[in-house]
Formats: sequence, C-alpha cells, structure tokens
Amino acid sequence: MTLEQLRIFLMVAEHQHFTRAAEALFVTQPAVSAAIHSLEEEYGVKLFHRIGRRVEITAAGKLLQVEAQKILDQVTLAERGMRELNTLQRGELKLGASLNIANYWLPEKISQFKRQYPQIQVICDLANADEICHGTATGLFDLGLVTGGVKPVLQDSLEQDIVGYDRLQIVVGRNHPWFGQSHIAVEDLPTTEWVMREPGSGAQRMFEKALQTWGLDAGNLNVVLVLASSEMVKAVVESGVGAAALPELMVQKEIQLDVLHALPVIDLQQNPDQKLEIVQPVLKLKHQQRFQSRPAIAFEGILQAGMALLTSVSQ
Repeated sequence: MTLEQLRIFLMVAEHQHFTRAAEALFVTQPAVSAAIHSLEEEYGVKLFHRIGRRVEITAAGKLLQVEAQKILDQVTLAERGMRELNTLQRGELKLGASLNIANYWLPEKISQFKRQYPQIQVICDLANADEICHGTATGLFDLGLVTGGVKPVLQDSLEQDIVGYDRLQIVVGRNHPWFGQSHIAVEDLPTTEWVMREPGSGAQRMFEKALQTWGLDAGNLNVVLVLASSEMVKAVVESGVGAAALPELMVQKEIQLDVLHALPVIDLQQNPDQKLEIVQPVLKLKHQQRFQSRPAIAFEGILQAGMALLTSVSQ
C-alpha cells in the first residue's frame, strides 16, 4: 500500500467516478483503475461496486476511506513540520556547556538566539569540559562550548573554533594576607593555600598550563581543597580560605563589592613591568561528520558574529 494508491483511492471515493478522479489527479484513467485493482487484489476485498460508468463505495471501502484520510492527514503534518524545521519555525537546539561558560558567557548568546528564533527549543546541559567534549563526540549535543582545549583522543572527531575568550584571575578574600596587594610575584604563588577545580575542568586545565608556562609545577602548590564547582570555589575563597584562579566574568561583582581582590601576576626576574595574563579561548565544538541541524547552524552564526565583533574591537 503506497501513499499514491491511497490518494487515488480517496479521490475515486470522493468523485464516485474513475475518469473524474483521474482528471482531478492529472493522471490517466487506466492508472486510476490499476491502483484500485492493485489494492483490491492485495487485500482480497472489493473497495467499489462498479455500476455502469460510476462506482459505489463498499463497506471495506468505507473502512479504508477513514483510515486512509488519517494517514494522509498525518503525512501532511509531517511534511509541514519538516518545512518548518528548515525555516526555523520549530525545532530543537541541544547545547552542552562547561559550568563557567554556561553560567556567565552563554546566557547572552542564548537570549539573542531566542529573540531571533522564538519557536526553537533550546536545551543546555552543564558539565565539566571533558564530559561536554565526550557528549559532543557521541552526538549527545549539537554543539559543545568549553574552555581549556580538547583531549588528543577526541581531536580527530571534533571540529574546534574559537568563538570568544575568558580570562582567569587570581583572587583572594578579605581575610587573606594578599588582599589589597597590587600584584603577586610568580615565585610567591606556592607560599599560600589554594582552592582548585577538579582535573576535568577547563579552567583548571588552563591554570595548570599557565603555571607550566611560568616555570611552576602545579603539584608544588599547597592545594587544600578540590571542588567540582567554581561557585563553590568562589564561596570558599571569599570566606578567607586560600587563593584561586577563577573566570573574570564570575568574580566581577565580588571585586566591585570589595569582597574579593584580584591580583595581577608578574615575573620579577624576567619582566616586572608586564602582567602575566591567563587567557583561555571559548571553544565551539561540533562533530566532524554528523549532520548539523538548521537551529545549530543558526546558533553558530550568532557565535561567529560575536567573535567577528570582538576581533574588530580589539583591532
């Protein structure tokens, strides 16, 4: 049973006439007769009584008429839905984002997307960078957004593009002896306690990379706490326990309120006048080979436009 057979059958049932049905469908009368005959032969029933030049629908035909109309109505809805997906009138965008990106960098981008495409449902899952990379590689997310880079084992599967930047800052609370200092020297970093994110965190990976660049081993720092959330790290440091490297966007308000203090890092031996920055790219990840939906492509456009604006401003 094909959709074309059902369309022909319904037209014959409507017109009660093979020739008129053929004319309405712009097909030949033998094609109409063949379609009806094929259905009758396939299921061993009579769909129409042939009475002279006209036909009359049978009980079996009436049953098929109801069901065929339901089927074609459903097909029409499916076709409309597919067209709406293509024109961004409906659909779903599945994002995966590392915690800091999701909390502080991504909301403005999602808001812009929803203003342009209000009918698209946006689903955003939060996890650490390693989990987002894995989820994007396995098709769980249309796009992943992380900082700190991708593990080598996944680099062949994932396409990476820089869509923004986040800066880490060394911060301490009011009760810390470094509070109020104008800077901290690289060689002094091991002299205090540290509160860190877990190893899978993009921010933690970036901080360790910066330490390595400065000639320090992260293992030499006095780490007193390792926490799974940057919000927890911020709260602990704010209470006076240790120092931490946290995203600039996350600590802006606390710095303005003077409950946290940001410390530029300098290298007294190499270049004491230059501040050492920890800048991490925000990476957009997508699978190299998986089909990209129209909502995902549209969201990529918003991210790329934002990056282009950032580049032009910096120049």
